[in-house]
Amino acid sequence: MQSSGHRFRDVEHHLLLAENDSYDSSSSESDMADRVWFIRDSCGMVCAVMTWLLVIYADFVVTFVMLLPSKDFWYSLINGILFNCLAVLALSSHLRTMLTDPGAVPKGNATKEYMESLQLKPGEVIYKCPKCCSIKPERAHHCSICKRCIRKMDHHCPWVNNCVGERNQRFFVLFTMYIALISAHALILCGFQFFSCVRGQWIECSDFSPPVTVILLIFLCLEGFLFLTFTAVMFGTQIHSICNDETEIERLKSEKPTWERRLRWEGMKSVFGGQPSLLWINPFAGFRIRRLMLRAKKGGPEFSV
Repeated sequence: MQSSGHRFRDVEHHLLLAENDSYDSSSSESDMADRVWFIRDSCGMVCAVMTWLLVIYADFVVTFVMLLPSKDFWYSLINGILFNCLAVLALSSHLRTMLTDPGAVPKGNATKEYMESLQLKPGEVIYKCPKCCSIKPERAHHCSICKRCIRKMDHHCPWVNNCVGERNQRFFVLFTMYIALISAHALILCGFQFFSCVRGQWIECSDFSPPVTVILLIFLCLEGFLFLTFTAVMFGTQIHSICNDETEIERLKSEKPTWERRLRWEGMKSVFGGQPSLLWINPFAGFRIRRLMLRAKKGGPEFSV
């Protein structure tokens, strides 16, 4: 379709706009970062709640079944602080992943006025998404659950009730890392607990009865093993994708790169920001609660449709 000296095509693939090009003249980067984002998907919300409940269950068993009844004060103190700190970091990373805009392209911006503002060269082709009527930047893909095109979309994860994309991939990587760590820690503590209980013939090894203690520990072992396996694989997959500057969708579709790849450390720095430091593993880094509260007072939090 010819319009204003350039062609406009309704396609899902073959993108034109560069990754760093501006695509929304009305929104700044800080506005996007401060916006509260939430996907109202019933399956995703159930999975997100289940994630929190399973972490809380693990914390309950570790704290009240294994550590508090222990006679070794320093063993209980050190492991209690370590496990609870990792649990807080894991849940914080989960929240940041779930409530951060993954890089949504403004919906319905493929208008004649906006097209003219781009000042495209005659004959230049741009592409829009026919599902959300937005101009698609390079490496953006449409998510049928979020109902938006997401920049550098890796996949949609129901466990965080959000897409993993350009703006929240870092928090998703931290979430998988911390869940894997607390799962491994829980499995190690379960092994020590079983050993001490069997050696002491289940006398004073827990404040709960032996049958209840066994059931709680077995369920925690199963949970820890499944979570450790899943999150460790996801963590490795994400690091591999970042180091190769290739999203999971691009890998599955075997898309040939039309962008300059940022490999290994350059890719890591582009996702985690800056030189390697402790900020890389801090899910609270960059969180500006004051600006978020001011924005909420002005117009309320913004939710996805």
